[in-house]
Amino acid sequence: MSYIGTKPADAVLRTQDISDGIVTTDKLADNSVTTAKTSFQDAPFRNIIINGDMSIAQRGTSTSSITGSAYHTVDRFKTIITTLGTWTQSQSTDVPTAQGFSKSLKMDCTTADASPASGDSLRITTHLEGQNLQYLKKGTSSAESLTMSFWVKSNKTGTYILELYDLDNTRQISKSYTIDSASTWEKKTITIDGDTSGAFDNDNNLSLIVGWFLGAGSDFTSGTLNTSWNSATNSNRAVGQVNLADSTSNEWYITGVQLEAGTTASDFEFLPHDVNFNRCKRYYQQVGQTPDNIDESNKGIIGQMWTNAQLLPTYVLSPNMRTSPSHAVSTSAIGTVYSNGAGLTINSVQFNSSSPTHFQPGLNLASTGTQGYAGHADLNNGYILLSAEL
Repeated sequence: MSYIGTKPADAVLRTQDISDGIVTTDKLADNSVTTAKTSFQDAPFRNIIINGDMSIAQRGTSTSSITGSAYHTVDRFKTIITTLGTWTQSQSTDVPTAQGFSKSLKMDCTTADASPASGDSLRITTHLEGQNLQYLKKGTSSAESLTMSFWVKSNKTGTYILELYDLDNTRQISKSYTIDSASTWEKKTITIDGDTSGAFDNDNNLSLIVGWFLGAGSDFTSGTLNTSWNSATNSNRAVGQVNLADSTSNEWYITGVQLEAGTTASDFEFLPHDVNFNRCKRYYQQVGQTPDNIDESNKGIIGQMWTNAQLLPTYVLSPNMRTSPSHAVSTSAIGTVYSNGAGLTINSVQFNSSSPTHFQPGLNLASTGTQGYAGHADLNNGYILLSAEL
């Protein structure tokens, strides 16, 4: 519009000036309204990571003298270590202030290794099924970008490496992030381009490993950091990574881990405790007097005295597990069987069959009962471990 003389001041548009229905969907560009401007989250379960708030720790809250690879405390987060120091891992209550988190995963170096051998490495990883990643459209021209966000804290500042490793196609991408301030919680947000090569398998097996390097030898650091999806080359995976294992004063914390489709990090998706717990139990369950202080010692262990020295129950798994679980026991004298009025001590456990829906342990007894009678096991002195981890 043209004006003669001075242009009048722009009018201020007030809420009461906008009548109902005047702003319609077709008048809004697709990117004009952000998640932050809406009062609801319109993509439930958008976080690909399970237990990213570190709130579930079925195996216990602390493990010391760690020198080997295993799941130690927090569910769905595995330590991968090759002769790089000795560590205590714990589920910590040290968390970012006023962010809604109550737990974090902590790594504490207890024996240092200031000069890693070439093949040494230390990572914290979480492992993902291919069938849960199909909507990312990896391996197509429409492959989705990903955004990783997390809170991290360490006394050791410097460069750290986040890695995504595609097991199905042996492809990999690394992104660096910096811990800027010592012993201060910092939020990191990293965007990862979609990969147009190599689709994830559509099954319940391991397809993607998300890992945080904490240290690495020259086998992993002597090349050029691979910041785009490419065929995996070890020397390009962790270039520039600091060595958290170089001092027993070093510690590293992480929480609020979220991986989602798109190029923008949304607020962390907090799930109800029972939902998060059951998602973890797809991969790991315990039955008995468990280290996470959830008493499942009397939970459904009912069966028949198969012989006069063995109770044979069928235990229904809830929820179903990812695949038929492997089995172990925390101790052989795991509890007591009650049958025909007698309490019979369990002295060993044998595993006869299992599926994703149930397992059938043979509870061998130190003294004899009556064959054919019903019996109930109270696993009050230990627990059975059931693992379907990736």
